[in-house]
Amino acid sequence: MRESPRHSSSPVFPRRRLRGTPVLAAALLLTAVGCGQVEDDDSAAAGDGSAAAERTLTVFAAASLTESFEELGTRFEESEPGVAVEFNFAGSSELAQQINEGAPADVFASANPANMDLVAEAGGADGEPAVFVRNILEIAVPPDNPAGIEELADLAGDDVSVALCAVEVPCGAAAEAVMDDSGVEITPVTEEEDVRAALTKVELGEVDAALVYRTDVIASAGAVTGIEFPEAESAINDYPIAALAEAPEPELARAWVELVTSETGAEILSDAGFRTA
Repeated sequence: MRESPRHSSSPVFPRRRLRGTPVLAAALLLTAVGCGQVEDDDSAAAGDGSAAAERTLTVFAAASLTESFEELGTRFEESEPGVAVEFNFAGSSELAQQINEGAPADVFASANPANMDLVAEAGGADGEPAVFVRNILEIAVPPDNPAGIEELADLAGDDVSVALCAVEVPCGAAAEAVMDDSGVEITPVTEEEDVRAALTKVELGEVDAALVYRTDVIASAGAVTGIEFPEAESAINDYPIAALAEAPEPELARAWVELVTSETGAEILSDAGFRTA
């Protein structure tokens, strides 16, 4: 049983990558000029259909998918002229709650089936969600590993400060499962809202270690060192994806799911450290 840790109070803000957003300045200018100029501007606008063709695909995805999905987003925009991809990366439990409360989104990619089930059981998924990758925990430590961490049991030491994800999010649920299965009791000094927040604690030197995904260690590009541990095999996370029933852009949503589950998607995700399904 964990003692009560200090919870992070930082709000989770969506990370967005927008391309080709509609130009609004021209519309504002029309209100400030004479009728002759309005006619000229209207004629020019009629000859340029790019802004009118602009569409946005909104993808809600687990924070651990950030780099790989951003790369896939670039590929998708190149193949779909006039389409911008907007991402909301956060903890899967938070994303599921947002979707069930009516947040406009086209696709949901969760870091575990449980949070996808919350959406699907509420009628929010368009069809059966598909597992597209799997992920496994590693111990993240600073490159010089000042606490001398070598294995999972070391995280239970009284003089070791550890960051975990909150149990409500997939990385926290996986950590809880590992502790239950191994009998190692870890008392974290902080529980974070998503895996990237836990990783940041290590990068900033605020904790000695954190349990994060292997993909996050790779994404840190040397800012942390990852330590594999055999107990992690008992809590491998399946990642399901689904187009959403109320998607504003259903065709684009299905096309995104097809890209993620394609050979191209599998290659990019595998390079990021995921186990492809």
